[in-house]
Amino acid sequence: MKNRIDIALLLIRLAFGSMMIYEHGWGKLMRFFADEPIKFGDPLGIGTIPSLGLAVFSEVFCAFMLIIGLLTRWVSIPLIVTMSVAAFMVHIDDPFSKMEKALLYLVPYIVLLLMGAGKYSLDYLWFKDKKFV
Repeated sequence: MKNRIDIALLLIRLAFGSMMIYEHGWGKLMRFFADEPIKFGDPLGIGTIPSLGLAVFSEVFCAFMLIIGLLTRWVSIPLIVTMSVAAFMVHIDDPFSKMEKALLYLVPYIVLLLMGAGKYSLDYLWFKDKKFV
């Protein structure tokens, strides 16, 4: 039974980490290198560039760390915050279909925060003797 849970956690990490980078993070990262002025929302009131920077950090860096299973519980927190902001601030007045994608990403990130990366991860390889995993 434990092996199936570890495989399920691996699949969640691989699927939701790679989809986050491919579908969301990579395009935002490329905005930093575009020749046009940066246009991005500012839902937290900290400015357009810092908001985009935090989204890129979460959706690229943290998602990559999730894929490889390194510091999984820690890197799931920015992903949870990003998806919560997307769902409950950016899309709160939109139809549910707009909010739904952020919620669908939010749930597995919460699961990974609670469960950790599982046996098939760098967390397990490097920290298995500690209570960190």
